[in-house]
Amino acid sequence: MTILIIGGSGFLGTELVRQAVAAGHATAATYTTRPGSTPEVTWHALDLREPEHVEAVLAEVAPRLVLNSTSGKSDWAVTAEGPVRLAMAAAKYGCRLVHVSSDAVFSGARVHYDESCLPDPVTPYGAAKAAAETGIHLAHPDAVIARTSLIIGDRQSVHVLAVHELAAGTRNGVLFTDDIRCPVHVADLAAALLELASGEATGVHHLAGAHAVSRHELGTLIARRDGLDASRLPAGLRANSALPGALDVRLDSRATQHKLHTTLRGARQFLAMGG
Repeated sequence: MTILIIGGSGFLGTELVRQAVAAGHATAATYTTRPGSTPEVTWHALDLREPEHVEAVLAEVAPRLVLNSTSGKSDWAVTAEGPVRLAMAAAKYGCRLVHVSSDAVFSGARVHYDESCLPDPVTPYGAAKAAAETGIHLAHPDAVIARTSLIIGDRQSVHVLAVHELAAGTRNGVLFTDDIRCPVHVADLAAALLELASGEATGVHHLAGAHAVSRHELGTLIARRDGLDASRLPAGLRANSALPGALDVRLDSRATQHKLHTTLRGARQFLAMGG
């Protein structure tokens, strides 16, 4: 099977590329600024804001599967409109599509969210992600939309890097004790995405870790794993800050987990294991 990984040089994309190649798939990947370093992969520059560019890459690669792991943050043209262009092209060329979305599509008003919950974003990034989901549903009804949470791994993860910088005193800020998410290990997430892609699944699936933890507890777990002084991590309340966004969003991934061989470990488990 030929796989095209959109955003293959990013944090999640790099792990998807690694696992796809290891599984023996013919793999192509795209990048925005510079290609990755995996020699077995064919790299293509791609700007999701350009419809003709998107179609040209799909026509050249002719993939069976397109897996979109990009994140343009709150850039509407990239995060909201780009995935819809990709979905339209994938439908035109008969490609299976898996799109990675985010728990940012939820406000936190109900805390626990399963796949039946409708998006109610409260940030520009969440609104862009929710818009992409809606557009993909219309353009490619058989696509998989996989919502996930904080993605953790080594220091290439922005969350891990922030903990190291806070512990070293080279970064300002605090880790909130009232900001709750369900972090997932990048290797588990990539494996679950590829497993979903290889089956007949369609629609919305949740791929988050099994444990709900605060940003501060997550930071403490990372510090202990990496041999840092966890007492140096400043704590605070997001409710007392001016930062927008949901406080407590817990993706319920049990329905999807029951369909998978891949185990979506919780942060207390994979960080205690050195993951």
